[in-house]
Order: sequence, then C-alpha cells, then structure tokens
Amino acid sequence: MIVALLNQKGGVGKTTLATHLAAELARPGHRVLLIDADPQGSALDWSVQRDRGGLPRLFAMTGLARETLHREVPELARGYQHVVIDGPPRVTGLVRSALLAADLVLIPVQPSPYDAWASAELLRLLEDARDWKPGLEARFVLNRCIARTLLLRDARRELAGTLPPALATTVGQRVVFARCARTGRLAAEEAPGSLAAREMVALAAEVLGTAR
Repeated sequence: MIVALLNQKGGVGKTTLATHLAAELARPGHRVLLIDADPQGSALDWSVQRDRGGLPRLFAMTGLARETLHREVPELARGYQHVVIDGPPRVTGLVRSALLAADLVLIPVQPSPYDAWASAELLRLLEDARDWKPGLEARFVLNRCIARTLLLRDARRELAGTLPPALATTVGQRVVFARCARTGRLAAEEAPGSLAAREMVALAAEVLGTAR
C-alpha cells in the first residue's frame, strides 16, 4: 500500500502524521519506506535527529522531491509492504505526481473553516488524478484537534457525509508531538501509553482497514 499525506496548506501536521504512521505500519515486522517529497525536508530532518540520538531505525527513508515521483515510486517500493509519502505544500507539480503514485491519499486538516477552504485545490487535483487512477482512495484526517471544542464539533459535522469521507480517528494538538519533531522520537517513545501514542495506533489501524 502506498499512502500519501497531502494538503497544499502548510502547517497541518503532515510530517508528524507521516513519521508516526510509517512507524506504526512497521511494528508488525513489515518493511516500510517513508519518502520525503517535501523540498523543506522536514521528515529527513526528523530522521537526522533520530540518528543523532542513537535511536533504532524502524523504517527506511529517502528524499524524493521531484515531479517524476510517480514514475520512480514503483521501483523504490519493491521489497516494501508499505510506502508513506510526506507530500509538499503549495508545489502543484509535486502534488500531482504524489497523487498518481498513491493508492490512498490522506488529507490532514485542522478543525478550522480555513483548512477546509484550502483543501479545495487539492480536491480538484484529486479528481484529475482519478481520470488516470479511478480506484484512488482519499480520506480527510482531523489533526491538531483540541478536545471538546466547538471548532472540533463543527468540523466533524461539516465533514460528515463529505466526499472524500473523514477517518473516524482524530489526532489531538499535543505537546508531545512538538517534542518528537525536535528529538526524532515517536509519541510512544516520548510518552509510552499516552493518548498521543494511542491515537497514532488507531490511525494506522484505520488506514490499514481502508485497504481491505
């Protein structure tokens, strides 16, 4: 399965979700490749911090911020059960290529009307990609949520019944994720048993469920 995390709006938490999703998909012993397709290289920076901390490599990683991504991924994916693509903001050619490479597109959005509006262009690109890949699946992911707020309630209501649909799993706005970005750790390593760690386990399980 090839999963691309895409949204042309920056700051929605794509890299945090991508690194944690790759780790959770790898936990059953699967070989997983994370492709950093963002020219900013945030996932690669996270990996460098992990290496400096002497932490084990749970999955393979490479940088590939090129518009030929969709042509190169099939070769790169050989020998891996899952591939996760951390996509770029605002680079339309790269986003198109990532869409064509993917089996499933996850669209992280914060519970804000501004994020929903910013996703409109990506949804247009998604429909264009389906002309070439009719079976391409997509899901919204509510990320950086603050529990029991009106914004979260309203966002869930607005996404109910949308196309693409939203995953049932939501991920909170949590300090542990900021620490993970600085240290190259995962929520399960920074705060074992925490709600943040459990959310990522649930996210990976639901993502796997879409492929069945």
